[in-house]
Amino acid sequence: MKTLTFGEMMLRLKPAGFQRVIQTDTFEAGYGGAEANTAVSLALLNNDAAYLTKLPENALGDAALATLRKYGVDTRRILRGGPRLGMYVFEKGNGARGTGVVYDRAGSSVATAKSEEFNWPELMKDVGIFYFSGVTPAVSDELAKALSAALSYCKENQITVICDLNYRGKMWSPEQAQQAMKDIMPFVDVCIANDEDFEAMLGIKAFDGNLAHGIDQIEDFRLGMKEITKQYPNCKTVASVLRNIHSVEQSDWMAILYKDDQFFETPIHNINVMEGVAAGDAFGAGLIHGIVNNFADQECIDFAIAASVLKLSISGDLNLVTEAEIRSAMSKGNSRLNR
Repeated sequence: MKTLTFGEMMLRLKPAGFQRVIQTDTFEAGYGGAEANTAVSLALLNNDAAYLTKLPENALGDAALATLRKYGVDTRRILRGGPRLGMYVFEKGNGARGTGVVYDRAGSSVATAKSEEFNWPELMKDVGIFYFSGVTPAVSDELAKALSAALSYCKENQITVICDLNYRGKMWSPEQAQQAMKDIMPFVDVCIANDEDFEAMLGIKAFDGNLAHGIDQIEDFRLGMKEITKQYPNCKTVASVLRNIHSVEQSDWMAILYKDDQFFETPIHNINVMEGVAAGDAFGAGLIHGIVNNFADQECIDFAIAASVLKLSISGDLNLVTEAEIRSAMSKGNSRLNR
């Protein structure tokens, strides 16, 4: 089954080591973006994964495209043209200083694309799952309009829709996000909602904002997940990551799957974090992999959280791991030398 992911891909710059943006004169460069990261993870797990965006016809656009192709993503649907590739700067935190992100994505090729550029009957050929995150409709009104047309096509053609709510406060306000999601959620079959996503994106209270005690609020998460399916009965499955973040480097992670009025919960993983970015995208890819391959519900959520926490050990946006490595991580504490 082919999965098509839809969103913006960007150039990612990171100051060397633990330097701050203001002091560095050296940046490590890479490429990524929520839906691109998910497509790469799926391809590395031997799934049929395609990605849709718009990239400029210049060297940066070519490099972004080459990154996707390198890891086996189907790039034939990607549009070319427009003024520029969006960019973000990732500033890694340390100790008491949190990690930060600076966006420079206004006026990018995909942000200036027109909704009519996306020919959904052609783009959706052979697609069984359509995946996007809450970042996509926040990019521009035209991209939100394109997404709306895609969702209508999916409903008419029985294509499964999976949405990671993925709230980004630097891109839009909760009021804007909630207004958009009222039109989007009736098309969503599987929803991923983490931490602040519940309230910021859907207006559902499930988390008090204290990331030091996310797992301790597990009952509130359960109620929030039930409320999503109550408000949007088309959404049959909800998945959530819960975290107790002790510092930039140390945290505890677990996940819950709610399906058919049943909860499936993972063990808690105690994590030493190398880089706290894109773990949610890895989680989404793990979940999709389980769905596509007909994993039992408990196995599906165990696999997804293991994929997610492995991403925390890898620098860059992409979760460069195999299924065997994820299954090894499903056995808690397996960090022995493999030789």
